[in-house]
Amino acid sequence: MSGQSSYILAIDQGTTGTTALIVDSSLRVVGRGYQSFEQFYPASGHVEHALNLIWQSLCAAVTQAITTAGILRTSILAIGITNQRETVACFDRQGQSLHHALVWQDRRTYDLCELLKSQGYESMIQARTGLLLDPYFSATKMAWFLRHIPDLTQKMASSKVLMGTIDTYLIYMLTGKKTYVTDPSNASRTLLFNIHKGCYDQDLCALFGIDPVWLPQVMFSNQCMGETQGLDILPDGIPILSLLGDQQSALFGQGCHERGSLKCTYGTGAFLMLNTGEKVVSSLHRLLSTIAWQWVGQKKPVYALEGSAFIAGALIQWLRDGLGIIQQVEEIESLASSVTDSQGVLCVPALTGMGAPYWRPDVRGTITGLHRGISRAHIARACLEGVAHQICDIVDAMNLDINDTIQSMRVDGGMAKNRTFLQIQSDLLGIPLTKQVHVEATAMGVAMVAGLNCGLWNQKDIEEWAHLTTEIIYPQMERTHAQAQRQAWTQQMDQLCS
Repeated sequence: MSGQSSYILAIDQGTTGTTALIVDSSLRVVGRGYQSFEQFYPASGHVEHALNLIWQSLCAAVTQAITTAGILRTSILAIGITNQRETVACFDRQGQSLHHALVWQDRRTYDLCELLKSQGYESMIQARTGLLLDPYFSATKMAWFLRHIPDLTQKMASSKVLMGTIDTYLIYMLTGKKTYVTDPSNASRTLLFNIHKGCYDQDLCALFGIDPVWLPQVMFSNQCMGETQGLDILPDGIPILSLLGDQQSALFGQGCHERGSLKCTYGTGAFLMLNTGEKVVSSLHRLLSTIAWQWVGQKKPVYALEGSAFIAGALIQWLRDGLGIIQQVEEIESLASSVTDSQGVLCVPALTGMGAPYWRPDVRGTITGLHRGISRAHIARACLEGVAHQICDIVDAMNLDINDTIQSMRVDGGMAKNRTFLQIQSDLLGIPLTKQVHVEATAMGVAMVAGLNCGLWNQKDIEEWAHLTTEIIYPQMERTHAQAQRQAWTQQMDQLCS
């Protein structure tokens, strides 16, 4: 075992599991751990996580990463954390959950969102937060907790209970239940944070029945969030030196440090983010304006324009677990590539509603165009095409918002391992896709920031790494054929959303 103190631990707490990476001083991943955890679906449109299972998955992933790296725990210089963003946890001072976390996919607050829209609040919310009024975001979930957990308002007022996004819970647990914080990239996803002023908004907090003093302190994204204490898996005193929401971390990890650079992360959902520099681009086409990051000493944050598709990799899991079309997720590529097209089958993967630019939580998925000649291979290919069409819709909206045409896109995440899917995506978009050396850009983003913060590497090292690519996928389909497919998709979406 090496005892050299030259490693960064990156923790990526995602929707279906937790990943931990050990990264050495050459920005190489030398150890990896992963642990999935159970998802809970108590009713239609309800998605929950158990906080204790999230914590157990983190402990297991970190332990596995250290073991596979073959290093001493004391050789870890710093920790970076990235997390699923809008999911809300409610827990007491001992770290015990008062209710399952409400996941970003959860739609139970749809009626509250519709009520607030009818009262004319959405335009104010969008102007201040850059977000739309949708169950996706955290504030309506917090309001649900306040209404459904007995005496929660009183417990919050007396500081007996804490409430925040998953990053807040993880840091609280890692620091021996001492640090109650978040960062701008996560705070800007709550519907409570004014992205222009850089603080919680009093009016918005009042709208949702939340006192701002209840909420975690907002730190800079590369500020020391605290140190490990009282853990079985790690020694005391390791500083947490970076914190970013998962998509913002992927933006940094993909090397999208300059204004105008775009990435798409294909995870449970698919998330596009365009770096807009120090300018907030207010979307006229139902995309989101959000904070990408804000460093210590930086007067203004770096902002981003974002569009999210709720279902991407989750659709492949559904083909495996729900329909039994495949036995392993990896089989989808060979099955879809065994046919040259989907024979007119069209899949709209709205298993939990439609995200940007539609924002229709009431729409449900469809598979149309079935006939006797259709096989499971055609359905598999149509599902990959359905994910790709969602991304095209978001890129089209971004082009309109920035009054320009995006020329390329960087890709990462689980579905970026699927070469057939990437070719479909490039063909439908009509632009090249750049695939980096590491597809786990989400975890690498916070690893890079933490390493920069403790001097393990410098900005030049980061820029050189960010431009290491394994492949560039160019469009191969005739543009008229791609446009015909896009037209068929648009007609289907018009019918579903009418």
